[in-house]
Amino acid sequence: MNIIIIGAGKVGYNLAENLEKENHNVVIIDKSPQILRKAEENLDVMCIKGSGTSTNILLEAGVNEADLLMAVTGSDEINMVACLTGKKLGAAHTIARIRDPEYAKELSLLREELELEMVINPELAAADEIAQSLNFSPAINVESFAKGRVKMIQLKLTEGMPIIGKNLKNIFYNTNISALAGAIIRGEEVIVPSGNIVLQENDSIYVIGKSSSLYNFCKLVGLIPLKFKNVMILGGGRIAYYLTNIISEMGMKVKIIEIDRERCVELSELLPKALIINADGTDEDILLSENLQDMDAFIAVTGIDEENLLSSLLAKQSGVKKVIAKNSRSNYMNVLNNLGIDHVISPKAITTNQILKYVRGNKVESLYRIVEGKAEILEFIAKDKSSYINKPLKNIKFKEDSIIATIVRKNDIIIPNGNDSIIQGDRVIVITKCKNVNSIDDLIASANGGLENEFWNGLKKFGDFINM
Repeated sequence: MNIIIIGAGKVGYNLAENLEKENHNVVIIDKSPQILRKAEENLDVMCIKGSGTSTNILLEAGVNEADLLMAVTGSDEINMVACLTGKKLGAAHTIARIRDPEYAKELSLLREELELEMVINPELAAADEIAQSLNFSPAINVESFAKGRVKMIQLKLTEGMPIIGKNLKNIFYNTNISALAGAIIRGEEVIVPSGNIVLQENDSIYVIGKSSSLYNFCKLVGLIPLKFKNVMILGGGRIAYYLTNIISEMGMKVKIIEIDRERCVELSELLPKALIINADGTDEDILLSENLQDMDAFIAVTGIDEENLLSSLLAKQSGVKKVIAKNSRSNYMNVLNNLGIDHVISPKAITTNQILKYVRGNKVESLYRIVEGKAEILEFIAKDKSSYINKPLKNIKFKEDSIIATIVRKNDIIIPNGNDSIIQGDRVIVITKCKNVNSIDDLIASANGGLENEFWNGLKKFGDFINM
């Protein structure tokens, strides 16, 4: 695809980096020569200095041949004008980043008037992800598939958990839990595991299934679900606003600490149910005086990663049950995870997932990337003319490090074995380390490719414990 990205900040640069890796032709437009120089030095993209609302600049970028134009500058208004102009000049599809809560209330009207195919709001998406994590307390992260009927949770294995030192086959077979451990993060490696793999302390595991099965699995590993009542949020930006609206409706009491007095006044009017504190939340004495130790959850979402890190560490040391920090730099991720922070949220990564799903087309229903795209969890709807339809899975050769994790058939959620088949209309959730997967057919190995890992053998990695 020919893709134009207007705005090469954190979100724009990350999008360009990932789209370029998927072999798309990418053009970046930005006013900053420093930002463009970084892109030119590190990415195989075309860079143009100028305004994304300029007709001449857009024509120079080839807007009349663009399959997709994305405007992700820091200004909602510039993004909307750029998309409207691009559409009039011939861009086939347009996506705008619109973050202001006032605009968020009118998104359906804006999409229609501006002819936008998609609106992205990283802060709202981040707030949704944090809220899901708070609602399912044992999990580091929670993702939904099949319109919410299937959940995937990420759990960190810590000292003393009863499943450490055991292999997956015995864990699931002996407990009769209808779920599947589809991926393990061990250090910087992502593993699509076999049934014989032995779980180790500090592993992060991704378990997929219906909610009731996941709750049972959490209880098995000693993670009892908790109901959070008191939440402290550090930073009063858009994420804090959206998140407070969501979790207040869930019955949680929210305390926001924000250093800017004018913003505090604004928030007190917008969020009457929340307690707004005007103070420096990076000051240990301030946090302790505001009863940090009595909080069920602490969410650090300031615009400065270092402040989020330090305050989150203090919260962990104070005994807060759930600590979540926003982070904008991918090179900080391993540091944050190794320090024991429960969940690290990255708005730019969430946005990238949304865009990649859109770029790959209507075949992809959901997309979630693990560790900067080292593995992906994707959802597809099975089509009637596909080569795998109505065939036992054990008779289909799938590529290495790829598994069919779940089949959703009407009201049934199936953790499949080799005798199961995919039929037309099934929602199929796959986990793979293959790149640029746009359909289930992309995961089927060529008959002449010399690959011997038939899917049945892949399923035997998990053993017969998934025959449920």
